[in-house]
Amino acid sequence: MSLKDRLERLTGETDKSFQSGSEQEKISELRRKIDQVMNRRERIIPAKNPVTRRDTIPLEHIVAGEEARMPYGNFFLSRGTLNTDDAHGHWRIYDFVQTSMKAAAFLMGSHVSEDLSITGGLFLDTETTGLAGGTGTFPFLIGLGWFEAGAFTTCQLFARDFSEERAMLTYLSELASTKQFLVTFNGKAYDLNLLAARFILNRCQDTLSAMPHIDLLHPSRRIFSHRLENARLSTIEMYILGVKRSGDVPGFEIPQRYFDWLRQHDGRLLEDVFIHNKLDIVSMASLLKYLADLLEESEEMNHGHHGDLLKLAGLIHDRGDLQRAKRLFEALIMSHETEVAMNAQRSLSLIYKKTHCWEEAAQLWQYLLASKPHKVFASQELAKFYEHHARECGKALEIVHNLLDGTLCLSDAERIPLEHRLQRLLHKVASDQG
Repeated sequence: MSLKDRLERLTGETDKSFQSGSEQEKISELRRKIDQVMNRRERIIPAKNPVTRRDTIPLEHIVAGEEARMPYGNFFLSRGTLNTDDAHGHWRIYDFVQTSMKAAAFLMGSHVSEDLSITGGLFLDTETTGLAGGTGTFPFLIGLGWFEAGAFTTCQLFARDFSEERAMLTYLSELASTKQFLVTFNGKAYDLNLLAARFILNRCQDTLSAMPHIDLLHPSRRIFSHRLENARLSTIEMYILGVKRSGDVPGFEIPQRYFDWLRQHDGRLLEDVFIHNKLDIVSMASLLKYLADLLEESEEMNHGHHGDLLKLAGLIHDRGDLQRAKRLFEALIMSHETEVAMNAQRSLSLIYKKTHCWEEAAQLWQYLLASKPHKVFASQELAKFYEHHARECGKALEIVHNLLDGTLCLSDAERIPLEHRLQRLLHKVASDQG
């Protein structure tokens, strides 16, 4: 069907003007008909104007707070206080105040000083218009928390529209300058990078980037991933901290809640978002306490999940405290959980090897030799021990030969080094006999 026929069908006309006249007249007639079609379309399709509900409720009637006035504008500020006897999961706020900063600093690495006080910490979490980050992502709600006079203060900064961002960021920068360090959950990869970009765009001073930073995601993922489906804060809350959220808004819905707020200005849209953000802040304080206690009490073996202690021992080893890791592995080889005990024996044997405690290491490798999951590892280590330290190449040859001729299915990465070792040992044994 030609363009002329389509236009006639859309307009309902059977004009014969196309059959005669100059080319310019034909073009003018086509333009007239296109305009006629477009005007008809605009009459058929109504404009998508924002729907404003008549029963909207102001935000301050839903969320306790007030307007904060700054030199560069205003924004909405909500404060709250959790007292010492208030509970959050398995603990009270009073317990959080007793967090060992020495243990927390050790878990996070050398960039955090153990001389810091828990009262100097600023807990931070943002709610944004998306997860992509970059200049197009807007942090419309910034949740903060800190310990003060034994209680835990929460402070939520909310930009009621995009024009209030600079005032909100200025307040954040001034508040952060009074604190010693930051505590976040995945803030190193997301929140701080996002806020750094927003500080630049709004020409505000960034006081966050230079602060010592404790990101709780990394030790949590390291210690709990063996038994949790994922390392989300909500999952850790449920299975570790004893926090059960009722009717919590899913994180993926939060950006749309804010966009709906911009159209309707109904406070009910944001009530769950403020609650969600506040719980995140308090749970970070709880998680910091939990991790610090886990390290402080690890060698007493009072923790119910020996798998957590095994992962913690590996983290301690990576942090460079070989003796502390050794003591914890030595305690874990007596665990009633068979898998934990065997993995502890494996890790402990490598510490013995590193510290040249060859007899202790060889004894552990002998124990592991009967274990299918660790048979290849134990055989390789024993073969190295007999070949290079005990100078008993015959025993080393026997171990490698038994492993290659056994029923155990070996991968190429395991089999090829063993075959090379076998050939070398055969040559050595033959040379010794010669």
